[in-house]
Amino acid sequence: MKKAREARNLGVRELGRLTGLIAQNISSWESGRRVPKIEELATILGALRVEPAERARLVNLARTAAEPNWLEQHTPTIATFVEYERTASAMTQWAPGLLPGLLQTPAYIRALFATTSRPKPDVEKQVMIRLARREVLSARHALPYQALLSEAVLHQQIGDRQMMAEQLRHLLTVSRARNVSLRVLPERSGYHPGLYGPFVLFDFDDLPSIVYLELYRGNGYVYNREHVADYRGAVETLSALALSESDSEHLVQGVITELEA
Repeated sequence: MKKAREARNLGVRELGRLTGLIAQNISSWESGRRVPKIEELATILGALRVEPAERARLVNLARTAAEPNWLEQHTPTIATFVEYERTASAMTQWAPGLLPGLLQTPAYIRALFATTSRPKPDVEKQVMIRLARREVLSARHALPYQALLSEAVLHQQIGDRQMMAEQLRHLLTVSRARNVSLRVLPERSGYHPGLYGPFVLFDFDDLPSIVYLELYRGNGYVYNREHVADYRGAVETLSALALSESDSEHLVQGVITELEA
């Protein structure tokens, strides 16, 4: 981290002002006296424009040095999640209730926040963040992304019928990209591990895989390799139950037709 800062000809105080972090803390992290939280490190690495591979290496060092529990006890910021999206070699997401953020339209996002007390500027900020995150799917080295959706997600109408139809059309458009795989788990699939909730599996080229859990009140990360392996097994089970990509596309198109009837 210190080398990256010096390469940018920045002092500790300058970096502190740039990131909004306390200079004394940055100094402690660089000297090894303390370990930064993942989101703090992600903020610094982003400000220093560190290359993705080096970012991933430093994030992993901070993660293993802190020896976290299998599920982080604090609530990670969006910066941590975005950093993993940018540095992952592959991303697999199981969505049983709502469409994944990478696949949402602005109208869908706004509809999700319509029942909350968030001020409009905060909602628009969330819209901009999610739209910016889409870039990982269309960048030069696009992220291989597999989305496994419950059929219930397609029938869970968010907003009015026209808005939902437009959202599903967008879903089909994105799914036709070579790096994107969209498959739907049909209703009446019986018991499966996905019934316990949504999760994201991040794979990295030279680093251990990580699982992200999104809960109603907060979220967290699974780092324990045995537990991550369990989630990989869940992905295999869900994949075995899901429709093919072409059948999934046909199902989505059918729901669009119903919404527009």
